[in-house]
Amino acid sequence: MSDAPHATSGPELALSIVIPVYNEEGNIERLYAELTEALATIGSDYEVIAINDGSQDRSYQLLNALQARDERWHIIHFRRNFGQTAALAAGFDAARGQVVVTIDADLQNDPRDIGSILDKFAEGYDIVSGWRQNRKESLFLRRIPSALANRLISRSTGIKLHDYGCTLKAYHYDVVKGVRLYGELHRFIPALASQMGVRVAEVPVKDRARRWGSSKYGFGRTFKVILDLIVVVFVLSYFNRPLYVFGAAGFLVGGIGALLGAYLTVFKLLTENKIGDRPLLQLAALLMVLGVQLISTGIVADMIMRTYHESQHKPIYFIRERRRSERHDEVAEQERELPTASSAHPEG
Repeated sequence: MSDAPHATSGPELALSIVIPVYNEEGNIERLYAELTEALATIGSDYEVIAINDGSQDRSYQLLNALQARDERWHIIHFRRNFGQTAALAAGFDAARGQVVVTIDADLQNDPRDIGSILDKFAEGYDIVSGWRQNRKESLFLRRIPSALANRLISRSTGIKLHDYGCTLKAYHYDVVKGVRLYGELHRFIPALASQMGVRVAEVPVKDRARRWGSSKYGFGRTFKVILDLIVVVFVLSYFNRPLYVFGAAGFLVGGIGALLGAYLTVFKLLTENKIGDRPLLQLAALLMVLGVQLISTGIVADMIMRTYHESQHKPIYFIRERRRSERHDEVAEQERELPTASSAHPEG
């Protein structure tokens, strides 16, 4: 078993299904049956990538048994529980499909909704997200916090979705290969991919009550979502120009300190009172030093970003498609075949 991601040069299949699995032994067989039936109606060649995220139950044995009888299933077993973001990242790395669909293993997402997701995707979208209808979760513990979080995320990122938390989504191959996930950022993939200029749509899907097992999420994840949102907003707005945010804060803080210092200087000159023991003087000095530190931090962060892009050849733009006339290609080919001056007029 290799820890390295599976790299591919391009999509080899029509469809990849990515499923994070964590302690879902009671759902795996039913998931296989429903998913196989749903995909049979679609009729595309596909693969299913199930990522066992360090399950402590019989999920390991059951997933291996599925793979033994259906070669379209690809199983990845983590050494321990790394979380849903890591599981999806591993699935994205291994995916070979032109379209990559993610779905939960708990069967609260209905596999039959994959068809409607793909129908919308075929209209030319890069991401299609499920929007759960008639949710079966607790109103006060899950649905109201979720609605507030979705509204906050939509306003902060500019990607308007009613249900960021729905795992049932479809992504273009280029999207999943172009987004790097870490922490708990899996729910922000549409927002992170917005840097690529993606087209996003939303499709109503069914929400079913969990028949077996318990939810892996609690109310405490709300605070994680808020912290992750701060990271996402920074990445979307200032990732390539950190000096702007640190420099602006530095000038603001340092400017306030300088104004306080000027005020105290004028006060000293006009009244001849002592200012050395005034707390305001200490505050002015602190703010000016802090301002210099923030600007310096911004400069260092900007240099790090330059190193990040230049050393790894990270693009600062993403091309959706390229078109040019055949005449252009013919001219370019002729130019390559033209002899150079030295070859046309050899010396001697």
